Amino acid sequence: MAGSARSRPKSLVELLAVAVALLGLGAAAAPPLAPYEVVGDAVPAGLTGKPGDPGRGRAIVTDRRVGLCLLCHSGPFPEERMQGTLAPSLAGVGLRYTPGQLRLRVVDASRVNPRTIMPPYYRTAGLARVDPIYAGKPVLTAEQIEDVVAFLATLKEE
Repeated sequence: MAGSARSRPKSLVELLAVAVALLGLGAAAAPPLAPYEVVGDAVPAGLTGKPGDPGRGRAIVTDRRVGLCLLCHSGPFPEERMQGTLAPSLAGVGLRYTPGQLRLRVVDASRVNPRTIMPPYYRTAGLARVDPIYAGKPVLTAEQIEDVVAFLATLKEE
């Protein structure tokens, strides 16, 4: 398998999918996805019926074993030395987007930008190159999505 052109990721999206698989994200049995409605460029209603916890959301965003956000994004996280430069900074994201807009971007950014390299964190259908043990399981749970949205909404300084 090593050295085979067929086994190498061909894009950053595939590389992220491999990283998710190697890190064991989504390995536990997942409950069914909560239904949600996309309205324009947002998912206005929360996925859980209760507000997320910004502290838990920050932990998800900064933990490379959970959210993988800092693989591509940078932000106001001085304790995190290695931050990405492929995607926009998260600094001020709470000023630029509503919670509903943030939610859609985390749930499935391809609904806003079909050419995005950001993986869908709460979509299980229509994905390519997913290891069978991860098939049908989102990267983040509905609760984790709400925690991340709650945290990102607090980032008001550029």
